[in-house]
Amino acid sequence: MAVAGFTGHIVSIRGLILEVAFHGEGRPALREILTIEGHPEILLEIQSFNEHSDALCITFMSSSLVCRGAKVVSTGTTISVPTGAKALGRLFNAVGMVADNLEPIGDDVPRRSVYTNASSTQLFTNNDELLETGIKVIDFFTPFVKGRKIGIIGGAGVGKTVLIMELIHNIGKDPTKLAFFAGIGERIREGHELYETLKERDMLKSTAMFYGQMNENPAMRAMVGVAATTLAEYFRDEEKRDILFFVDNVYRHIQAGNELSTMMGQIPSEGGYQATIFSDLKRLQDRLYSNANGSITAIQTIFIPADDLTDPAVQEISSQIDSVIVLSRAVAEAGIRPAVDLIRTTSSLLTPEIVGERHYLLVTQVQAIMQKYDSLKNIIAIIGENELSPQDRADYRKAKKLIEFFAQSMFVTEALNGIPGVYFTREQTLSGVEEILI
Repeated sequence: MAVAGFTGHIVSIRGLILEVAFHGEGRPALREILTIEGHPEILLEIQSFNEHSDALCITFMSSSLVCRGAKVVSTGTTISVPTGAKALGRLFNAVGMVADNLEPIGDDVPRRSVYTNASSTQLFTNNDELLETGIKVIDFFTPFVKGRKIGIIGGAGVGKTVLIMELIHNIGKDPTKLAFFAGIGERIREGHELYETLKERDMLKSTAMFYGQMNENPAMRAMVGVAATTLAEYFRDEEKRDILFFVDNVYRHIQAGNELSTMMGQIPSEGGYQATIFSDLKRLQDRLYSNANGSITAIQTIFIPADDLTDPAVQEISSQIDSVIVLSRAVAEAGIRPAVDLIRTTSSLLTPEIVGERHYLLVTQVQAIMQKYDSLKNIIAIIGENELSPQDRADYRKAKKLIEFFAQSMFVTEALNGIPGVYFTREQTLSGVEEILI
């Protein structure tokens, strides 16, 4: 166990990376937190030791107090988050400090290290329970299954955050579940709007929020997902609760790790990302699992740089989740919301055993029609719709009706466009598709 009291001083600074030399014999442990003497609010975390036994640290707070020669003191602790009922309804930063300008939580509240690996060896059995979202296109193509991972992929401005806010509105208000939100590298405005929306609708009492937004340094952005996961693990294992875990945006988690890797002088991989991209993401995703105590259902948005679905980071994230909802710029430009690409959206959970024979057969029929529609578009652009065979014309028109059917107004955009939001049950969605396919 690390012992507080080691002292040293900063000998070099390179961006957020500091080299600290310690006085006397012994040294703190890896991941231990150091502070500037007299300023406990400034946190440094030990990442590694060099050949001179000096510590290489990252700093979470930018300050003029972090300078060469500044005296540092070890704390004997690691980054931790508050636990228990007092943590609900609060907004935290990446290092577990409250950031909502409300009363302090207090030193008497137990805290859990973000590096704790507490888990149950008992397997999670949920009999593939479906969670209804009320959003037609999601419940049909990528049904939410309790304890699984769902990704919402899209470029800038295609509606990822709006869609995740709608999901929080529709399924986060379930009193039997807790909702956790990790804002990683996204806009300050969006985080503020989400907090105020949950507050207005009296949903904060069953929610905990962690923000490391785009104005924060990469050390904070890289840590916020891990901090939020730690509190979710506590409520899953100790309180035996079911968790809805929302992440916006998991791509920024990789991006923050890449920035830190560059600062530390590490050689990047062939794709330009950090060589540890797989393990960085795997450590986070592997903690978002379910066990016999409770479940964590993770809904994650994934930014696509330059709308490139083949980006290495996007491919890596997609390989570690169960369902992928792809948002298309072309669909968004056509004025369809949510702007879901009905062809590229896929789910490994779409099986007869999970959704039932009726649902499964409807999806396969719709996918076949949409594939045909995609191939017919280019032909129609050249020769016109009237030159198609009667069967092709019928399928083409069905596809257009399906595209229109899966458009839906959102509750969270009511104040912006004046159009009331609509909730559709899964049965209403299936019946609506059947009417079009007849």
